[in-house]
Amino acid sequence: MENQAKQVVTQFLTAVQQGDNQTLAALLDTTIEWDQPGNNRFSGIKSNVTEVFQMVGGMFEVTGNTLRLAEIKSVTTNGNSVACLIRWTATKPGGQQLDVDNTDVYTVTGGRIVKARIYSADITQEDNFWGK
Repeated sequence: MENQAKQVVTQFLTAVQQGDNQTLAALLDTTIEWDQPGNNRFSGIKSNVTEVFQMVGGMFEVTGNTLRLAEIKSVTTNGNSVACLIRWTATKPGGQQLDVDNTDVYTVTGGRIVKARIYSADITQEDNFWGK
């Protein structure tokens, strides 16, 4: 179970880095629960894959398509739960920059990610960057 969960999440993160939306859609359960931290325009619970893609699309729009999963620092497992330490970067058209580590915890069931809970190492930076 741990190996399958780790493999699914590793494929997901690679697809994020490559912008492979077809693979992303295949690995996310249609009823995924995505918990985005903070108090900004993208924060809160997303209840399905459509809402997750809308959130990410909005992030790319705000950053002029500069949002990048810059580094995958670690991928660790506990049963069907996978915790990942990752680093995101982005630059808004006005020059404001984001450079933040996140710990994402994914739950994998039936070969698909059914839940994602995101933790930010610097939520103030994220809230200021993303705005309301």
